[in-house]
Amino acid sequence: MKKNKTTKSYDDQIHFHGRIWMLGALALFTLFPTAICVIYNAWPSAGPLFKALAGVAPIFWTVGVIEILTYTPMLGSGGSYLSFVTGNISNLKAPCALNAMNASKVKPGTDEGEVISTIAIAVSSIVTIVIIAIGVLGLTAIRPLLESEALKPAFANILPALFGGLGVVYISKNWKIGLAPLLFMLALFIISPIDLSGYVGVLVPVGAIIAIIAARILYKKDKL
Repeated sequence: MKKNKTTKSYDDQIHFHGRIWMLGALALFTLFPTAICVIYNAWPSAGPLFKALAGVAPIFWTVGVIEILTYTPMLGSGGSYLSFVTGNISNLKAPCALNAMNASKVKPGTDEGEVISTIAIAVSSIVTIVIIAIGVLGLTAIRPLLESEALKPAFANILPALFGGLGVVYISKNWKIGLAPLLFMLALFIISPIDLSGYVGVLVPVGAIIAIIAARILYKKDKL
């Protein structure tokens, strides 16, 4: 009983503080454009505003809902709140959390996984903020280095290298489930006439759904 009460108290605190920080982040996100409108008395008219929103809002809202359903079971409550406030989930937060849980030999969805995921995401957020701060302060000095021809191939392949390394680890654990989304994504990127690299936020949840469907089919056929 004592453990259950402690766990419940921890979950309650996570959700209480997480909601406060989410609302605070939402207020900060809208504060700058609102302040600009107030200071310069330059309010956008309703027609162009809603016309612009109509083209992007449905996509972002849909992806937002899908990402909550996809990442929350993986990252846990604390990790999810931190990730959605600090952003860059698919590129940074999820790989950091999964790699930390794998190194600690704990599974997502467990109490241990919840703690490890939250710590990993918190550390990655702090490191990112520190690096960005250093980069902003010293941008003038390091800009020629970052834009040099020698480093361009490295920056262009950071994301594939990151997900490639993680993919090998997790696909090798259960290749039967990982094979379906892998083949689908390979075929999609090869056949598609457009560059899909900018649609990672949509394709990651799609891959997760395909993996779930494949796992269900294999389970029904006693292949797992």
